[in-house]
Formats: sequence, C-alpha cells, structure tokens
Amino acid sequence: MRIRRCITLLCTLGTALTVAVPASAASATTTPTDGSRASGTDHRAGSTIRSHEGAAAPDTAPRPLAGVAGMDVSSHQGNVNWAAAWRAGARFAVVKATEGTSYRNPKYGQQYGGSYNVGMVRGAYHFAIPSSSSGATQANFFVNNGGGWKADGRTLPPALDIEYNPYGSICYGLSRAAMAAWISDFSKTVHARTGRHPMIYTSTNWWKQCVGDNASFGMNHPLWIARYSSSPGPLPAGWAAHTIWQHDDSGRFPGDQNVFNGSTAQLRKLATG
Repeated sequence: MRIRRCITLLCTLGTALTVAVPASAASATTTPTDGSRASGTDHRAGSTIRSHEGAAAPDTAPRPLAGVAGMDVSSHQGNVNWAAAWRAGARFAVVKATEGTSYRNPKYGQQYGGSYNVGMVRGAYHFAIPSSSSGATQANFFVNNGGGWKADGRTLPPALDIEYNPYGSICYGLSRAAMAAWISDFSKTVHARTGRHPMIYTSTNWWKQCVGDNASFGMNHPLWIARYSSSPGPLPAGWAAHTIWQHDDSGRFPGDQNVFNGSTAQLRKLATG
C-alpha cells in the first residue's frame, strides 16, 4: 500500500514517516454497528474491486514473478496458519484492523501477531467509510485499535483502504473535492499520531471517478494498487510507480495475493521509515 510521484521505488521509500504502533491485539467487536454497513458483515479488501472491474481468468493471468510475495487478510480468513503461509513463500502480510468507526477485526491479534512471529513484515489497514464520519475520526479509531507503526524494520506504515462502497453509492455521496479532503484529513491525523503517512490501497478506476486528477497524494503516500490482471496497469494521478500490487483474491496464500515492487531490503526500508 503506497503512492508517490517519485520516478523510482527508492524515491518513495525515502519519504520518511515515524511512530509507534500498538504491538498488542486490539479488543474485538464481532458485529459491526456502523450505520452505513450491513450488520454482521466484514468487508474484505479486493472483493468490490473484482466485482466492479472484473479480472483475468485465473488459469490465464500470469503470476507476478518480480518482487516480494505477500498477502492481506481479514476476519474472513479466521485463524491463519502462518507457518504454512511462510513455507508457501509469503514474506509480508497486511491485516485488516478496523472499518468505519465501530468495527474491529476479532482475529486481529492472531493475524497481526502471528504473521510477525513467523518472520514476516506485517502491517495493518483500515477500510474507510467516508460517508459515516470524518477522516480524522476514523484515523483515530484505526490508530487506537492497532493501526500504528514502529521503526523495527518489520512493521509497514498504516494503510488506508479507500475504494468502491460495498454498502451504497460508489463514491459514498461525496464530490471529488470532498473525497480528497476526507483522505487528507485521515492522512494528516495518522501522520500526527504515528509519524508516517498512510499507504493508500485503491484502484485506478475508482480513484479517477471519486478523486479525479488530484495528484497531491503521490508525493508521500505509497500506493497499494488493486488490479486483477497480468500487470498493475495505469496508475492513479500523482503516482509514477506502485509499492504493492494486489493481483488476485485467491492463490497459494490465504486472503488476497500481493507482490511488493522491490527487494526484501527495500521492503524492510519501507518498514523502517
């Protein structure tokens, strides 16, 4: 998850952010109470991207060969067998921590701590519901419930999952200017709390429709691009390169399949700040 205007990956990795993340598991709420979300559900990153944008057939889409393989998970994956995922080649994991202002992943502790314990670089993401509360409110909820960071070379910057609304209008009823302002509010709050700008998970089509040509986020937000095809494709305005590519929602690892755009050393540099 990360966006930028820099031409090279190292340029993006060089934009520093700093702060501490809670190492302990967030307390769990099993049933979301957000007014805008369906009761008892847990949106999984990638599912609305696939339903809106389609995907290449699994048996014809080439798997990415370059980079570092990883995964992202939510409560849908339950208690993950992290040792098996490591043996299968996963070297990083991004775990859903929160959604909106009331949902906390009940499996967060097992997933966030478990991935770290087997040797992976790990991180946490927040699924945004911009129609339900301000960016600052959701950023504080996220950081308070696991969405932090520490300069240990093993913890990725906090990530914002901003994409198609699974509960209503695609852009959550916001104009492009209002959506950009919401994302900025979230980012500034995360940065103030953790010292890192959040990675941004999105798709190019959604960004064009709901944020438009605003290129300001590409300067210091790593881009986590979602596209289920043989390449990441065109990127949103402001980014010359992606940091992580989510290329499928099933495969050899539990959850969504990802690849980091660089080496293991560069991945750890991103985690270090």
